[in-house]
Amino acid sequence: MRNVLWFLALFALAAGVALFAGNNQGTVTLFWPPHRIDLSLNLVLLLLMAAFVLLYAALRGLAVLLALPDEARRWRMRHQERVLQQGLLDALSHLTAGRYIRARKAAEHVLAQTEALTNAEQGLPYGGRLAAMAHLLAAECSHALQDRSARDEHARQALVLTQSRRRDELEIREGVQLRVARWAFDDRDVQAALQRLDELPQGVARRTLALRLRLRVTRLAGQSRAALETARLLGKHRAFSETASRSIVRGLATEWLRNSHDPAQLHKAWTQLDETERRMPEVALQAGERMLALGGDFALVQQWLLPVWEQLVRPSSTLPQELRLRLVLLLERGFNQTPGQPDVAWLARIESAQMGNPREALLQYLAGIACMHLSLWGKAQQLLRQSLTQLADETLRRRAWAALARMAEQRDDSAGALEAWRQAARS
Repeated sequence: MRNVLWFLALFALAAGVALFAGNNQGTVTLFWPPHRIDLSLNLVLLLLMAAFVLLYAALRGLAVLLALPDEARRWRMRHQERVLQQGLLDALSHLTAGRYIRARKAAEHVLAQTEALTNAEQGLPYGGRLAAMAHLLAAECSHALQDRSARDEHARQALVLTQSRRRDELEIREGVQLRVARWAFDDRDVQAALQRLDELPQGVARRTLALRLRLRVTRLAGQSRAALETARLLGKHRAFSETASRSIVRGLATEWLRNSHDPAQLHKAWTQLDETERRMPEVALQAGERMLALGGDFALVQQWLLPVWEQLVRPSSTLPQELRLRLVLLLERGFNQTPGQPDVAWLARIESAQMGNPREALLQYLAGIACMHLSLWGKAQQLLRQSLTQLADETLRRRAWAALARMAEQRDDSAGALEAWRQAARS
């Protein structure tokens, strides 16, 4: 459609010119004494147009001629810019390929060219950022080559070049700070790595990359609590899958509880855990085992173990056999360490669970131990003997025979006690 309109416009213009010039009888007379020149109006108009075109062409040619030095300068700048960009690409490609010496030489060549342009007052508008990136690449190569002095110097120069508050330079500076922290972690310098991470701006410190690095550093430093808090943030940011996040948090929580040195410290650590973390069987079992090892209150341990017990007695329980054994052994250990009779509520829970699932050997064993602490020797002996026919764990079988031997000694049954001790030794 646009072409059709152009054609129509050209036809209209041609028709107008033909109508104007075809019947134009006007003349232009020039007097140059003693001469007189008569020219037609059409010819005068054509001459004026030709003179305008020639004058315009001359002026354009003169402008181009005068602009040649500037154009040559711009061409040299573009050429230098392409050379610098090519050098930076070479450094990146060599670094990716593991050719660290070549990569560092390429980065240093870019730095030398950038400095030469700056000294010649022909620096690029983004020359500072380009030099900072070249310093960062050179520092990365020096780190791979174990040249720490060169690495630190290049990193320092990169930080100096990015001191302004411009957003593009701030991003490079933040990247350099993160890399410096990572290098300190690679050197196993925990204090330097933590210091570098603490120097990061608040927004940068909450990025996934920074949080991942902080998690590694705090775990290396043995700071279980700080590592756990970092793992929680990473879980909220979906930095790991749900299964991996749960496994990491579980491991850090158990490590934090394991490092407690007294019951008060352990109880404080337990209260600082999230509800979901306290309901993890491994965490609750670790807390209970550590509390009993420190001579703490078994009643408190029983409260912590209640969610794990509920998972054990659930009809569709998926609690692993290893955790079932740990729970039973922990409750038995608590019964043995606690003077007096076991807690009535827990006895009711154990009896109800055993009656609800009479074929479960672990529940029979635990019920037998509870009855033994209540001095119900007959029922305890019956439950323990029933459990022996199904117990697969050698430790529990040995402990069951030992319990039967002690009850036989209580009844002055020397022969029965000797036989039970003999079976315990064989288990």
